[in-house]
Amino acid sequence: MKVIGLRARVSAAFAVGALLLSACISLVSYESTRNTLFAERERTAVRATYYDAAVVNAGIAGVDPDVLGVLRSLDTGSDRYVLLHLDGRWHSRSADLAADTAVPQRLQAMTAGGEAGAQVIRRDGRPALIVGIPLTRSAVFYEIISLGELQRTLQTLALVLTAVAIMVAAGGAALGWYVTRHALRPLTAVAGAARGIAGGDLTTRLDPHTEPDLAALSVAFNDMADQLARRIERDRRFAADVSHELRSPLQTLEAAASVIHKRRDELDDRGAAAIALLTAEVTRFQHLVNDLLELSRSDQPLLREPVDLAELARRVCRSRELPADLVEVLPETPETWPVDRRRVEQALGNLLDNAIRYGGGPVAVRVGAGFLEVDDAGSGVSEKDRATIFHRFVRGPAAHDRGDGDGTGLGLAIVAEHAAAHGGTATVGERPGGGARFRVELPA
Repeated sequence: MKVIGLRARVSAAFAVGALLLSACISLVSYESTRNTLFAERERTAVRATYYDAAVVNAGIAGVDPDVLGVLRSLDTGSDRYVLLHLDGRWHSRSADLAADTAVPQRLQAMTAGGEAGAQVIRRDGRPALIVGIPLTRSAVFYEIISLGELQRTLQTLALVLTAVAIMVAAGGAALGWYVTRHALRPLTAVAGAARGIAGGDLTTRLDPHTEPDLAALSVAFNDMADQLARRIERDRRFAADVSHELRSPLQTLEAAASVIHKRRDELDDRGAAAIALLTAEVTRFQHLVNDLLELSRSDQPLLREPVDLAELARRVCRSRELPADLVEVLPETPETWPVDRRRVEQALGNLLDNAIRYGGGPVAVRVGAGFLEVDDAGSGVSEKDRATIFHRFVRGPAAHDRGDGDGTGLGLAIVAEHAAAHGGTATVGERPGGGARFRVELPA
C-alpha cells in the first residue's frame, strides 16, 4: 500500500480544516442573511398589504361598490396579487388566479375569526408570501407577494459563499504546502547530507546556525559524521599498515616456499603435499594482502585520462590467455573515455577472474559509452545475492559449491569501489540465455 507523504498529509489537513471552517462560516452567514432578508421582506409586504387594505376598505364602504375597479386601482406591480373575499364571494383583478385554491384553508380560518395572518406558500413552483387582513365581518383582503426575487438573491449568495469556501480550501492547501515545504527544508538538507556521506563524501556537514530549532540535530549529525570519518580513516590506515607490514615477510615466505617447492621431488608424498598446500596458501595470502592494499587506496583521487577502453579490454583478456575477440565494441562508442586507467584495468581483470573461477568462463566483454559488461557461462546470481555480492569478504554460492578456496572475497568489492570512485555503480543481472552479466558504469 502506498504511503502518503508528510507534506501531502499536512496540506490535506490544512485544506480540510479551511474547508470546514469556511463551510461553517458560510452556512452561518447564509442563514443569518436569509433570515434578515426574509424578515425585512415580510415587514415590507405586511406594510404594503395594510396600506392596500385601507384603500380597499374605503372603496367598498358605499352601496353597490365597484369592487373590480377598487382592486384595479391598487398599485401592486407585477409581483403582487390581490384577492377580496366579500359576502361569500371571491374577487380578483387577475382572471387566471384561482382564488378558491390560492389561499390556504388555515389562513382562511384565521382571518374568518377576525385575526390577521401571513403564510409562505408555493405558487407556480415558486415561493410566495400571502397576507390576510380582515376588513369587516363579511370582507377579508388578501395580498400575495412573490418571493422569486428573494429566492434568486439567496441562490446567488449560496453560489458566492460556496465559491468562497472552495477558494479558502484551496488557499489552505497552498498554505499547508508552503508551510510544510519551509518546515521540512532543514530535514531535506539532513537527507541530502546523509546521501552525500553514503555516496562517499565524508566532508559533508550541516550548519547548526541555519535552523536554530534543529541545531541539536545538526550538531549530532556532524558529530556522527566526524566519528564515521575517523573510524573509516582508522580502518583504512590499519589495513594499509598491516598490509605493508605483511608484504616483506610474505615475500620472504613466498621465496622460501618457492625454493622448497622446486625440490618437492626429493620429499615423500606427505611432505610434497604439505609443500604444495603451503605454496597455495602463501599465494592466496599474497593476493589478500594486495587486495587489502588496493582497498586502502580506494579513497585516493582519480587520475582521469583519455583511455581506449576497447584496447584496454583486449589487453586484459590477453593477459589472462583469453581471446581478444571476446571484446565487443557497441555502436556509438567513442574511441576514448576519461577514466582512471589503473582502476578500470583492475576492475575488469577482477570481473574476468571471477568469471573464470566461478562463472564457467567469460563469453563476452562489451564496451560502451561509459560502461563495461562481462557475461559468463555460469548458473547466474540469484536475486537475493545480487545486493550483497559486491560487499567485502562476501563469496557467492558458486564459490561455495565448487569448494574453491583461492578467492579472497574482495575482488568484486574492489570492482564496486572503483566504480563508485568514478561516480558510477557495479551491478549484476541475468544474461539472456543463462549466466550472469556484470556491468560497471563509468560516468565521464
